Amino acid sequence: MARILVVDDSPVQLMGIRRIVEKLGHEALTAEDGAAGVEAAKRELPDLILMDVVMPNLNGFQATRSICRDETTKHIPVVLVTTKDQDTDRVWGMRQGAKAYITKPFSEDDLSSVIAELLPR
Repeated sequence: MARILVVDDSPVQLMGIRRIVEKLGHEALTAEDGAAGVEAAKRELPDLILMDVVMPNLNGFQATRSICRDETTKHIPVVLVTTKDQDTDRVWGMRQGAKAYITKPFSEDDLSSVIAELLPR
């Protein structure tokens, strides 16, 4: 069982992703914005982070960059899960350190596959 941090400012999205994570048999931790996500990543050291992009306080690109550059959290893979579906958004997200990029709406199978692919073995 892995510990997966879900960061999203939408309560509906947060609960939907959490449900998928728990259905896969993992523990879901949650944060409601990018700043809270960065703090939770440092405090909890999850195995994987699923990060929205459009959020208040600190957006997902900024939060991903912070997590991927911090010595204590840079080993944690970050997956951006967002409505931003332009190629430039995808390229920018990967340049911030994300290991994968999924656009909303996504299928449960797509999210499950990315989680399985990126979790440490």
